[in-house]
Order: sequence, then structure tokens, then C-alpha cells
Amino acid sequence: MATTAYLQHIVAWQHRRKAVGMASICSANRFVLQAAMLQAKADRTPLCIESTSNQVNQFGGYTGMTAADFATYVAGIATEMRFPMTKILLGGDHLGPNPWQKESADVAMPKALELIRSCVLAGYAKIHLDASMRCADDPAVLSEETITARAAEMCAAAEAAHRELPRGRPAPLYIIGTEVPIPGGEQSPETGLAATTPAAARTTIEQSRNAFVARGLEKAWQRVIGVVVQPSVEFSDSNVFAYNSKKARPLSRMILKHKNLVFEAHSTDYQTPQALRQLVEDHFAILKVGPWLTFALREALFALADMEQDWLPLHSGMVASNLRQVLDDVMLANPGYWKPYYHGDEAARKFARQFSFSDRCRYYWPQPQLEAAVTKLISNLTAHPVPLSLLSQYLPHQYEAVRQGVISNDPTAMIHHKIREVASYYWRACGA
Repeated sequence: MATTAYLQHIVAWQHRRKAVGMASICSANRFVLQAAMLQAKADRTPLCIESTSNQVNQFGGYTGMTAADFATYVAGIATEMRFPMTKILLGGDHLGPNPWQKESADVAMPKALELIRSCVLAGYAKIHLDASMRCADDPAVLSEETITARAAEMCAAAEAAHRELPRGRPAPLYIIGTEVPIPGGEQSPETGLAATTPAAARTTIEQSRNAFVARGLEKAWQRVIGVVVQPSVEFSDSNVFAYNSKKARPLSRMILKHKNLVFEAHSTDYQTPQALRQLVEDHFAILKVGPWLTFALREALFALADMEQDWLPLHSGMVASNLRQVLDDVMLANPGYWKPYYHGDEAARKFARQFSFSDRCRYYWPQPQLEAAVTKLISNLTAHPVPLSLLSQYLPHQYEAVRQGVISNDPTAMIHHKIREVASYYWRACGA
């Protein structure tokens, strides 16, 4: 089944009260994508992989990749993992003027249109149209009319790009709406988050449909399959706002009146497996996850680095990777990705750099010094496999997997297995 058709079937199944969904992997990390492919292969499902407008764009984004580069990068990993590209759905998240908010609308919007075009031409088939972020010359609060008109303009650019593709390529599926800003939401641990109201969601849907029709995009509107809303889930450096099904129930029921639509939930990271399943049952059929996966990667790498330190004295020729120190050195040398987000004294900031739920260290793994440290760590523990007693101390679940023959005593296998612990929650929640 084509990946776009699979997603459309999920929408249909949801409206038949069948609680199935799809996880969306929002990461460019090689280990994460490898693990996600292993999970999808094991569960025999398609795999949705998305890049954000800040991460990948026509100017390179923070990964240094254009949409075409990212598609090639994913295809290379798929070949390596023997995972068919025909089962991968590439998507673009928060596509719009977001990376260029400091510029005027007449400068930022053409860039957004070019971004959309480049994504479609690169083979992205799931497009989140997000024009909610204000540009430099916009009023303090953007009207719903402006947001939806810009989203329709971006849809027109996507449709035009699709017409340039060879005949037979699946037409894009669209996601509308945004979870930011939170409508009337409080972000303190005491009060939690406010779910989007049914009235606000209806307004987004109705005005979006009107904007599409005004541009002659009626056929494209039939391929709008999801609406991003706030189901009252989020996380901060040290807190997770747990999903409350009762709080979201009015919103959940409202979407059943729109037979071609489901909800897409962002920031579902760190929710319990039960909460993820409840989200799918409540028609949040597309679950975005990103930082939790790289958080699991970091946990695996730190555990391996700690094992390396304990194992090192027994092997005189082994040179330590010093991965944890290298990570902190790299983050201190280039603080732009974490300094605005982590607060307190130096001890608090150092703790956050390593252990924050927001996982800002995920931006640094591609740095050459850090890549070299990871390679050294893996090389050391491949050449000198850790004893099971040490593995049990630091990675007990992976120890069990090795004992049971599920994985080998190999650091890369352990990293993948650790990431898949998180991924498996999503696949089970989605009915895989």
C-alpha cells in the first residue's frame, strides 16, 4: 500500500471508530532513523519521517541540508538498513515563514513558498502548512484570516510543484493548524495546559476551507487530512504535562463531524504508553515524536561511555572517547542552541545540558568532534565487548536482550535497542 494511501486509510478507520494511528519521526539523527526503520520493519508498517522548516530548508537549515539533500540522506540510510523507500512517507513539519520571522512578510512569504516547492519536488508527500508565526511587520496577533490565507497560498505553491513531477506521483496530503500559541493555555506545572476548544478548532477548519476555495483549491482541500491542535500535552526541561483524556473529550468528539479529518498531536514526547494509546483512541491519529528519541540515544551513549570508563583500566591500549566531556565542551563552544533555553547557575545549566527533557544536546551530535568521540566509543566497545555484569549495571534492558539473543553484545545494536524502547510505545499505541 502506498504510504499516502495508508495515511488516508487511517483517517477512514478512525471515523469507523477503529483506533489506529501513525507515529511521525521528527528527527534527522542517523541512529534514530536506523532504529525507526528497524521498528517499522519488525511491525510491518510504513514509516513517516518529517523534517522541520528550521531543520531543513533551501538555505540548509541547522542540519545543512536542503529538502533534496534530506531525501537523499534518508534514502541512503534506508538502503543501508534494507528498508524500502516505497514504505517511507517523507513529511515537512511547520512549513511556512517560521525560519524568517525577523523579516517582513513580503520577504518571508516568498521564501516559505520556495521551501514548500522544494519539499514537494524532493518527494515530500505530507505537508504541514503553518503560517501561524508572525513576520517582522505583522501585527502582534495574527488574525485567523491572515493565517489561513497564507496557508492556502502555500498550498497553491505545493500543488504547482506537484504538477512538475512525473505523472503518477501521489499528490500531497496536507495538515493545517498549529499548536502554538496555546489557546488560552497556562504552562505552569500547577495548572497544566489548556486544550484547544472545539470552537477554535472549528474556526480553523472552516476558515481554512474558505481560503482554499477562494483560491480554487477545492481538490486540494479533499487531501487535507489532519488538524494540529493542543490536546493538553507538552514537556519542559524538567516537567511532562500528562495527557488528560477527560479534558480533551469535547475536542475529541468534535472531529467526528469532519469525516475526512483527524487530529495531529505534537510534543507527545515522554507521555506514558497508556496516554499515547488514549490519544489515538481519542482521534489524535498522528503522533509526533522527536526529542524523546534523541533523549534515549543520549541515555544509551552516556551508559556506554560510563561502561567504557569502568572497562578502560583493564585494557592498557584502549584510549577513552571522553564522550561526555566532549559533548559539554562542544556545547559550551557553541551555546546558541541551548543558552536561551537553560537557566540558573552554572551547575543547573550543566545539568540541563546533559539531562533536560528538551534535549538541546540533540543539535550537537553532527559536530565533527562529537561524531569522532561517538565513533571512538563504538570502536572501543566493539573491539573490547563489555562483560555482561557491567552491561547489566548500566543498560539492564539491553543486558536482557543480549541474554535472550535478541541483540548481540554490540554497542550499535544496544543504541538501536534503547531507541526502539521508545519507538515501540508509539507503534503499540498506533495499533501496530
